[in-house]
Amino acid sequence: MKSLREDIENSLKVLPKKPGIYKFIDANDVIIYIGKAKNLKNRVQSYFSGKFEHFKTKMLVKSISKIETIVVQHEADALILENNLIKSHQPKYNVLLKDDKTYPWIEVKKEPFPRISTTRNKRYKNATYFGPFPNVRFMNVMIKLIHDLFPVRSCSLDLSPEKIAKNKYSVCLEYHIGNCLGPCASKQEEKEYDDMVQKIILLLEGKTHSLYQILKSQMKVYAENYEFEKAEEIKKTLMGLDQYRNKSIIASDLHDLDVLCVDEIEDTFYFNYMVIKEGAIINAYNQKVSKKLSESMEDFILLNLSVLQEKFGSTNTSIVTNVKIQFISKEFTFVTPQKGDKKKLLALSENNVRHYVRNEKKKQVLISEKKNNTRILEILKKDFKLNVLPVHMECFDNSNLQGTNAVSACVVFKNGKPSKKEYRHFNIRTVSGPDDFETMKEVVYRRYKRLLDEKKKLPDLIVIDGGKGQLHAANEALKMLGLKGKQAIVGIAKRLEELFFPGDKHPLHLDKRSESLKVIQHMRNEAHRFSINHHRNKRSKAMVESELENIPGIGPKTKALLFQKLKTIESIKKATISELSEIIGAKKASLLFHYFDKNQNL
Repeated sequence: MKSLREDIENSLKVLPKKPGIYKFIDANDVIIYIGKAKNLKNRVQSYFSGKFEHFKTKMLVKSISKIETIVVQHEADALILENNLIKSHQPKYNVLLKDDKTYPWIEVKKEPFPRISTTRNKRYKNATYFGPFPNVRFMNVMIKLIHDLFPVRSCSLDLSPEKIAKNKYSVCLEYHIGNCLGPCASKQEEKEYDDMVQKIILLLEGKTHSLYQILKSQMKVYAENYEFEKAEEIKKTLMGLDQYRNKSIIASDLHDLDVLCVDEIEDTFYFNYMVIKEGAIINAYNQKVSKKLSESMEDFILLNLSVLQEKFGSTNTSIVTNVKIQFISKEFTFVTPQKGDKKKLLALSENNVRHYVRNEKKKQVLISEKKNNTRILEILKKDFKLNVLPVHMECFDNSNLQGTNAVSACVVFKNGKPSKKEYRHFNIRTVSGPDDFETMKEVVYRRYKRLLDEKKKLPDLIVIDGGKGQLHAANEALKMLGLKGKQAIVGIAKRLEELFFPGDKHPLHLDKRSESLKVIQHMRNEAHRFSINHHRNKRSKAMVESELENIPGIGPKTKALLFQKLKTIESIKKATISELSEIIGAKKASLLFHYFDKNQNL
């Protein structure tokens, strides 16, 4: 995006690289989109890259006023939480971004031996529907779980009593591999099948705790009646259900409860609030509020709990918190767990508070740095008598050795800080010999000719590393482009740190402690470093190539092969004659080997 509000820009910089869910909120404090991510930082930042596949995504990003995140332990947890939050809030863009398709449902038909299937159309009045599922992946996970836990039929046969009585059907492969108990061939009673469907409905309603208890009781009864095979089947179902419950932050001893974790830092309370239904997180919220005088964390919880419950529609009376509540309440039961599943939930809540505190502190640092940078830019604007704040500055420096391997560098500073991805190297094309003035003229012309051709923004200030001569050459390049007098430019001489402006006879001397001078020196030193590095690399490459060029019989193709395989001149020198033969043949290998051997012995 070309321009982002400061608070959104800061939010993007401090996003955690953790799994979790993100909420996009508009100016009216309404949640407009909820998504999940394996890496919150990468996923959320991708929305602001400026590349949109759909117009709807562009409209979504334009509407974002605030970003909130909730951190979880695993990606599977994020999937469950995302699904619950979307169902709870129904954000408009979660609907719009599905290409206007309706959300799918899980359908349980009211028929003999009911089938469990998925559909996008609620066609049958005599069927029960569960959903809708904004996240299709989550729906598919549920369908797979049902078939893993229960041998429910997947066929579309009409299993009316009359047709079963006529022995019209025979068992299929699903029966033989244990995925179905063969109701079509009277191998399973309808009462037993219906009991299984009721358990599936409990699972679809999210009542996994109730389902777990029912299955556990049945297993106990079978075991007491010595029906160990049936007990073993239920045990396998319970184990599968356990895996699902663990993945979705669902625990065996959790019912409905709220989690409220608070941390007090200086004059601010930071907190995380979560609503739990049947052991699954259906809502989560991070926030901070200013502390009132002598208000304690216990006071904060007692005063704000009812407000939070009203905001998120919770009626839970059991509250898990990290604060020991001394006050005896008739409305709520407070607990600070030391172990078990409640402790795990509390630890997750505490983790969210820590991330929230850390991110808020990072935001404050970014805001402080930006204010300081703006203040320094204001000083630069005043000292250099500029018309605009020098948000975008560029600095040029030349480098050569006795006129050979001449190069130049352009470094870019944004908001007083290096923007290294925008640094540019220049290999000199039109100048031969050591001519700093003509070299500077060439690179300045090339740089801004390209920016003009590409219709990109020109810098607010150009800095030339050099005195009057280099500044005059750069100004000549600007004149050729029609920019002379329109573009702010200054030269800095190295010895006395004199600043030269076009047309001024005498240089400007800034106080050595001046912050604006320090920024210009930083740019000059960065340009010099960048230019020297490029010059050294180019010179080193030239020396290597010239060393190989002195060997008769070793041409460009042979050199390319050698560097492709051995990478460096040192590796080529150290290679054995047999290694060289495999690359360039025995004859050329012998020439090369004996040449280096002879020169090493000189």
